[in-house]
Amino acid sequence: MDSVRKLLEDGLKEGIFPGVVLLVAKHGQVEFFQEAGYRSIIPEKLPMKKDTVFDLASLTKPLATTLAMMKLMEGGVIDLDQPLSELIPSGLLSDKAELTPRLVLCHCAGLVDWRPYYLKLVEHPLEQRKSILREWVAQEPFAYRPGEGSLYSDLGFMILEWVIEEMAGMSLPQFLDRNFFSPLVLKQTFFRGTSEEGNPPWSPFAKGGREGAPRREGRFIAGPAKKEFAATEQCPWRKRIIQGEVHDENAWALGGYSGHAGLFGTAEEVYNIVNLLREHYLGLRGDYLKPETVVTFFAPQKIVKHGTWTLGWDTPSPENSSSGKYFSRNSVGHLGFTGTSIWMDLEKDVVVILLTNRVHPTRNNDKIKAFRPKIHDAMMKELGLGH
Repeated sequence: MDSVRKLLEDGLKEGIFPGVVLLVAKHGQVEFFQEAGYRSIIPEKLPMKKDTVFDLASLTKPLATTLAMMKLMEGGVIDLDQPLSELIPSGLLSDKAELTPRLVLCHCAGLVDWRPYYLKLVEHPLEQRKSILREWVAQEPFAYRPGEGSLYSDLGFMILEWVIEEMAGMSLPQFLDRNFFSPLVLKQTFFRGTSEEGNPPWSPFAKGGREGAPRREGRFIAGPAKKEFAATEQCPWRKRIIQGEVHDENAWALGGYSGHAGLFGTAEEVYNIVNLLREHYLGLRGDYLKPETVVTFFAPQKIVKHGTWTLGWDTPSPENSSSGKYFSRNSVGHLGFTGTSIWMDLEKDVVVILLTNRVHPTRNNDKIKAFRPKIHDAMMKELGLGH
């Protein structure tokens, strides 16, 4: 694994990221697990650790929101092709009423990619913001005709969180905690709340919590200590280093999470979730989900010509994929804005979890785009799969 270690060190020297944790497994066995660099460099240098907690950013989409949609679908609570108007009993859907979960999950529902809702949301009381945001999302003009294009969209996963709340009768964190995170005994996978005043995130979801003292309410956590988190940005909007609270501004304004961002976790626990899906996909177990459910969600959707999305997951692009050259077409993965990624080759049976804090101290650093394929290629060669 010398070539992989050298690449990690080169990544530090070249300023691709301050720190990194890389976990790689083959046939369900961890082959490589190493940390390098720093989890923060401002306001103080703190070394990266294998159990550093990362803001997983858009990995929330496959590891939280999509996971919940899998459970609801196989339970017959939702159908992938039924209109949203049958899932959300509200007159607020506007022209989004006929969209389906399938269209939203594979990013071809006609929705725009992103909007800076947070700038206006913070003018409203915290408890009203989600309902306000949902009304705004429903009123957004379509970017293209649904089913006739593809555009990666945060807004779609904001809608899916709404679906999950309505159909499960509980919040997304509560549903995940009940069905997956608590039974799996995941101690470092959670959503982390923010207060209306912008106070530290161990309020208000864990009343009486203090820094360093874990306390849960439906998978919201008041701890671990702030210094155990990988720092993200010196945020120009919040005017502070973001560490231990969600980097995504829209998720922060909504109280700490939404369907598109807000999940925190360690490399090892991300692997535990991904390996759970792998084992179900391969038919090695069927206790949390039916194997056919995972097969359905991992299957590429052919709605759009040359589309790369499955249901909630991406697949390797024909050219310049972040997974590099050696992942098979039968692979699924996802990227997170903070510098996180997952790639799982379902044919070669390899999982690569790459967690970095590349946005620390500024998001104006996209060197990781060139780094990701290099590290995946190097690892596949080391595993004897570079062909």
